[in-house]
Parts: sequence; C-alpha cells; structure tokens
Amino acid sequence: MPQTLIEELAEFIAIPSVSPDPARAGDVLRAADWVVDRIRAAGGEAERIDWHGQPLVVGEIRASSEADGAPTVLCYGHFDVQPPDPFEPWESEPFVLTQKGEWLVARGVADDKGQLFMLLKAAQLLAQAGELPVNLRFACDGEEELGGHSIVEWLEQDERGADAAVVFDSSMIERGVPAFNIGCKGLCYFDVHLRTGERDLHSGMYGGVALNACHALVETIAGVLPHDGQVPEELRVGVVPPSEEELAGWAQLPSGESALEGQGAMPTDARAAEEFYVRTWARPTVEVNGIHGGTALSGKTVLPVEAVAFMSTRLAPGQDPDQVVATFERVVREAAPAGVEIEVRVSSRIPAGLVDGSSPALQSARDAFERTIGRRPLLIRSGGSIAIVPALASRGIPVVVTGFDLPEGYIHSPNERLLAEYLPLGIETAQELFRAWGALRG
Repeated sequence: MPQTLIEELAEFIAIPSVSPDPARAGDVLRAADWVVDRIRAAGGEAERIDWHGQPLVVGEIRASSEADGAPTVLCYGHFDVQPPDPFEPWESEPFVLTQKGEWLVARGVADDKGQLFMLLKAAQLLAQAGELPVNLRFACDGEEELGGHSIVEWLEQDERGADAAVVFDSSMIERGVPAFNIGCKGLCYFDVHLRTGERDLHSGMYGGVALNACHALVETIAGVLPHDGQVPEELRVGVVPPSEEELAGWAQLPSGESALEGQGAMPTDARAAEEFYVRTWARPTVEVNGIHGGTALSGKTVLPVEAVAFMSTRLAPGQDPDQVVATFERVVREAAPAGVEIEVRVSSRIPAGLVDGSSPALQSARDAFERTIGRRPLLIRSGGSIAIVPALASRGIPVVVTGFDLPEGYIHSPNERLLAEYLPLGIETAQELFRAWGALRG
C-alpha cells in the first residue's frame, strides 16, 4: 500500500472532530475544511456552509468529458467522530493513525473518515487521470454522531438531485463478504404517562381496591406489545415484505442463534433465532425501553399514583409514521383501565427507507464490487434508522449504502480499526463504481 495514502489519511484522522463535545466545535470545522480542500485538490469546487449552526460541506467534481450529459452521483459521508474515551484501553493515541499488524488503528478510521477518504481519493485519481465519467456531488455533514438532521434537511431543499448516490459508512458481513444495505427501519419514540388518582396511597389500607398506577401501566402497554414475534396486526399495516432474493441472501448470513449468543442475549421465544433477520430487518417491533413509577426505596409500601413507560417502535419499510403514531396511541388508550388519565407524547418520528435492489444502478454497482472484491454483495437491511436512506428514496434516488468496516472493527469503542488492505481496496472499488455508473444514461 502506498505510504502516501497512510500519510494523507493520517492528516484527516489527526483532527479531533468530536461532535458530541462542544469544546471540539472548532475541530469539526477544521475537518470540514479538510474535506473542502480535498475536493478542490481534485479539480472540483466546494464550500463549507453553515446549516442552522451545523457545518455542511457541499461540492462538485465535474466529469472529465461531456459533463453536461454525464450522470450525476451524490456522495455522502460524515467528518465528525465519536469521543475517544475511555482512554485507558487504547493501545495507541486515538488521533494518531497507527498500523498494528494488519490493522490501521485510530478514532474515525472506520467510522467514517477512512471510508469517506476512499470516495474522495477515488474521485481525485479518476479526475486527475481525465477518466471521471460522472459528475460527483459531495454532501457531507459534521453531526452524524449527534443524530442530527442537517443533511436530510439539505436534501429536502436540494433541487438538483442525482441519478444515484453512494454512502461508504457501513461494513461487510465478514472478511470478503460485501453487503449493500437497501433498507432501514423507521422509528417512533413514545412516553406513555398514566395517572390513577390524586396521591400515593397506603398499600395496606387501599391495596386490592384502589387502582395502582404501575399495575395500570402494565395492563395499558400490553395492548401494543408483540406476541410470538409479531406486534398487533393494526401496527403491521403497510409493511413491504422482503423479496425472494433478499431472503436467499439472508440465509447465507451467520445464524440468528450465533448473533444472539455473541451479544450474551436470550431469545424471546422458540422461533426468535430462526427468524432473527426477518424480525430485526423486515417486521415492525415495539420495545419498552424503560419504566418509572412508585419508589425505589425498599420497604416503602405504597400504591403509586403515577407511572410512565418509555417505548419505541421500529417501523418496517412501507409503513407511514403518522399512521403508526395514531394507531399506537389509540390502542394503548383502548387497553388502559377505565378512568385513568393517560397522555402519550411523541418525541421522535423517522420514516423507514427501502431502495429497489433490482434497479439498474444497484445491479451495476453489485457488478462493480464483484469485479474488485471477487464476491457479489448481498442485499441486506438494517434494524437501525438511517435518516439519509428514506430521504434519498423519497426523491427516487437509488442509493448504495455499504462499506469496508468489519464486525470486529470496534467502531465507537477504543482501538477502532480498519483492515489496512481495505484502504486501497475501497479506493479501487469506488473508482470501479464510478466507472460503472458512467453508463446510467445512454
């Protein structure tokens, strides 16, 4: 691997652009400027803009010839990183790119500076050789690790769009097994507040006759909880089932049993392991994330008057967040005991996203990856919520969400690492992807 690649990436890594730390706001801006400089060094135009207090980098590198008729590809990545602490487990300085055996180690090397660098370097190499067949638009943010929405808001107002988009901010299934993430879950987060009277009561004098808020809360939320791996039918409306090709690909993945065991988790029921990927990627779920009510003091015997459940539902592709919110609230109200006061607050509402895996853009991208890596990418989904996927899908822009991280890459943890050989491989693959997408028009 050329030493210059290591040195260039090391410059980017050395900027401690930790977005969750307000003291590092200046470093986030420096990282944004570094990306601007890389786009300009490739012969493009770029600027750092302030999007309601958050930095975005927006730029473009024009196709080497006949740019006005060339396809347009949107590239996304983020230049902010997670905090490096705890420091003690680190075997090297977090912001000093260090090679240890077959690994490159540093904060952000996999998530996402190293992978964004692959796209930037591929663009530079093709442009300098006069071989860039597409117009590349870059839109990168510095608040991904904060869960911000500046890039989504920018996409919503962007009038130009693109013929395809690529995000290198994901991982392979295992070494040599690439994957395209064509779907992600949506998210609705609820606080269910319940009150049963005027004050807490003595459990001896009123137990068994006065309504206990904790008892009432359990009865209330039971109306939306899953049974046998399925949420109530009313909360499944709109679900788009996985294709036969997707299911065939998922069957090649590590077993659900091993996935659960690897996390030290117990299955919810006898079929949970067998249905692991279908449930986590393609079915809606409802989870209780926390419950508060009564007292934590041992020996205090009361009937609590107030209780609250913090709950989230992950939406499957095809579902409407507004419809899910309305149905969720109606079902819990219907399940609540008569006479209780109930309030349902919604603090988050993110749509699910689904990309057509059979589209020409996705198929040519799979061809490109197979040529460089030697294996055709599997089509998978994510149980998490990736806001940029539905934002692009709603615009009709096919997006490849993929990457060169590995499950053992330790992202968000000490000693974050990227397989050293994957740095040049990622650059080569990005170049091949851009070449393949040169044929999207004509």
